[in-house]
Amino acid sequence: MQLTPGTRRRRASVAILATALLSALAAAVISSCSSGEDLMTSMAPPRADAPASPNGSDATLPSAPNTRDLSITPQQHDYLEALNGSGVRRSSDLMALSIGSYVCQARNAGQSDQGVWDFVFPLVRGEIHDMNPNTAVTAIAAQVDETTAQYIRIATDRLC
Repeated sequence: MQLTPGTRRRRASVAILATALLSALAAAVISSCSSGEDLMTSMAPPRADAPASPNGSDATLPSAPNTRDLSITPQQHDYLEALNGSGVRRSSDLMALSIGSYVCQARNAGQSDQGVWDFVFPLVRGEIHDMNPNTAVTAIAAQVDETTAQYIRIATDRLC
């Protein structure tokens, strides 16, 4: 097939346009991945001279929030009470409210039951493992499954 001068110019224009577009895209990606030196943080870096905690943990890490200081709605209170009634152990009320919020977000996004499970399961597994750090993940698998089911059921009924 023989190319006419008009076809050659059109192909050259498309090639130049594609190159310009790719260059602009590359520049945008590179500039958005800067070192982050201009970002501010709300937390000071750990001090090298910070005293050690009596229990051996890092004293520079923030502790869990005091759940007595939480201001919660009656609906959130009912949700927490329902978790207590079903025997769900949790590290804090704040974590339980966070997991419940994830359930509601997944439900509101139109996720299937399996989609909600997939969204919430890692949070529950992490919380249970954090409360039992010396226990193998396989040893708490049944507890994680049961607790995930309880969180999803109760959050759907009481919180969403």
